[in-house]
This record gives sequence, C-alpha cells and structure tokens, in this order.
Amino acid sequence: MSKQATLQSSSNEKIFDVIVYIIASVIIIAVLYPLIFIVSASFSDPTKVLNGEVWLLPKGLTLDAYTNILHNEKIWMGYRNTIFYTVVGTVINIIMTVLAAYPLSRPDLPGRNIIMVFITLTMFFSGGLIPTYLLIKNLGMVDTMWALIVPGAIATYNLIVMRTYFQSSIPWELQEAAHMDGCSNWRLLLSIILPLSKPILAVMVLFYAVGHWNSFFNALIYIRNENLHPLQLVLREILLISQSDAVDGNIGLEDKILLAESIKYAVIIVSSLPVLLMYPFVQRHFVKGVMIGSIKG
Repeated sequence: MSKQATLQSSSNEKIFDVIVYIIASVIIIAVLYPLIFIVSASFSDPTKVLNGEVWLLPKGLTLDAYTNILHNEKIWMGYRNTIFYTVVGTVINIIMTVLAAYPLSRPDLPGRNIIMVFITLTMFFSGGLIPTYLLIKNLGMVDTMWALIVPGAIATYNLIVMRTYFQSSIPWELQEAAHMDGCSNWRLLLSIILPLSKPILAVMVLFYAVGHWNSFFNALIYIRNENLHPLQLVLREILLISQSDAVDGNIGLEDKILLAESIKYAVIIVSSLPVLLMYPFVQRHFVKGVMIGSIKG
C-alpha cells in the first residue's frame, strides 16, 4: 500500500471517529438532560419551575416536595409492599424460568421444538383482560399478593433468551461428560449449569426486578386493599387522585398547584432511585448476558 493511500485511510478513520464522537455526544445529552432536569426540578422552587427558569441546576433550593412525600405513611407502606413483591416475585421468576429454559435447551428432550412453538404463541396471543381477571378471581387470588406474582411467573421473552444462552454458551459435550461421570440432572443443573450462567441470571434478575418494581396496572385491577398497594400505585394516587388531601389539605389553591408541580418530579426520583442503585451491581454481567442471549443461536 502506498504512503498516500495510508494517509488517506488514516484521514478517513479520523473523520469517522469524529462523526462517531459527535453522534455519541448528542445521544448522551439527549439521555442525560431529562434526568438532570428532573432531579433539579425536584429540588427547585416550583414557581421557578413553572416559569421555565430551571434548565440545568436547581434554583430556589427547597426540600418541601420530598418532605411531604416521605412524611406520608402510605409511601413507606408502598415501599415495603413493593420490596416484598419484587424480591419474592423475582425469586419465583428466576426459579420458574430456569426450570423451563434448561430442559428446553437440551437436544435430548423429545418434542421440545413443538413445545417452544406453543410457548412462543403466547407472546402474540392472550386471553385478554376480562378472561384473565375471571381466572385470577376463580383461583381466589384477587386482593392477595399472589395476584401480582403468579400470573407473571414466567415471561416468554426471558424464557427464550435464557434457553438460547443455555444452548449456545454451555457445550452439550460438557453435560454429556458430567452424565458419564454419574452426575444426575439436578446435580448437573445446580453444580455446572447455574455457575456458568451468572451473566444471563444477572440479566434476568434485572429484567424481572425492574418489571415488578414498576408494575402498577395489575395492582390497579386486582388489589382493593390499600394495605397491599405497591409503591407505584401509592404514588399514582398521591399524584393524580387525591394529591392535595394526601399531602396537606389546609393550604390554598395556588400553593397546592405549586406543591403538585414539585411533587411530580420528586415522585419520579423516589420511585426510580432503588432501581438505579441496583443496576451498577449487575452491570458487569448485564451487557455480556444480553449480547450472548440475543445474538447467538
């Protein structure tokens, strides 16, 4: 290759790198700015927020929104319920998904392709809300915590991703060798398969946990007892239904409007913070698990 061609190639690479950095910078700004604005607005004077004076940094620093939210007993009840639903639900999700995905990943399972066809159909067709409600009611789960856990015990997409990971990342020869050494199926799963599946397990934990944490529609449909309401439903009620009464019923209309404006942003922070804190602990496995589980196979 001539010197001129080499210089041309180097110049093209630099131009490409500059374009990539510019695009990446625009994407970062587009993603980060709304988050920064929400945090700033939640700590700012609501009058300044309504007047459009808050752009990046807080103005008129105040903690009134957080004080009103965190002094509400329903918030702490919602946190307790949501933590319970998230922990118990995620444990059940992982157990059920593993127990379904691993057998379906084995080439020696008769009829596994037919089973996968029926499982995949559930991603596109369902009974609908009314039949599902009648089923939950006939099972006696209405107004119980199980109405928020059992119906979503397995997510079809997550099952397919985990099955693909088992098929593509764990050699079948390794499993055959373990069987030849006298390893039972349960011992194989617990001692070999799961230790080698930490990346995909971390991904599934994050997917399921975030789903449980943000879920409010099932609670809205199936739960009438306020003591069982998850955090998202409590925050929804405070924000949309009886916000002024839930926070302080003895303030003027103008003050209620201003307080509602700051509460709107504080509610987002309160509900999102635990998930944001959890992500760094699984991020190391997250990217690897998603890439392997989705690309291979």
